Parts: sequence; C-alpha cells; structure tokens
Amino acid sequence: ATYQIRVQGCLEEVWSDRLANMTISMDLKDQHVPMSILKGLIRDQSELLGVLNGLYQMRVPILSLEVLDEEMEV
Repeated sequence: ATYQIRVQGCLEEVWSDRLANMTISMDLKDQHVPMSILKGLIRDQSELLGVLNGLYQMRVPILSLEVLDEEMEV
C-alpha cells in the first residue's frame, strides 16, 4: 500500500534510506509547526513497523498516518 506519514519537524531527504526509501517533502504552511511529509510504497506490516520504529528512535513526533491506496492481493 502507499502510505503518507506526517511528522513534526524538518526531516532531510538523507533519512529516506532509513525510512523504506519514502520520499520526504516539507510542509511549511504553518510557520509555528514545520512538518515533514513522508510518502511511499510500504510492502507489508513489518516494513511499516520498521519505518515507525525508525521515526520513534529519531524522536520525531508522528502527527498522522494515512493509507493513500491499497494494493489488493488475490
């Protein structure tokens, strides 16, 4: 499935390798709380858990997690 994860703070693109090669972009609309948006394909629950654990270890607050589209397996 393709996921979008919003986190508080400014993550640099260099962290993409550690976070399942998700693309990282910035959302600076709210000057008080800069956000980073991670978007990408996550193959399974263990890969998703790896991304979430990576963010936790980096002490990055997760603001939201959204499934953008879901792959259907038959």
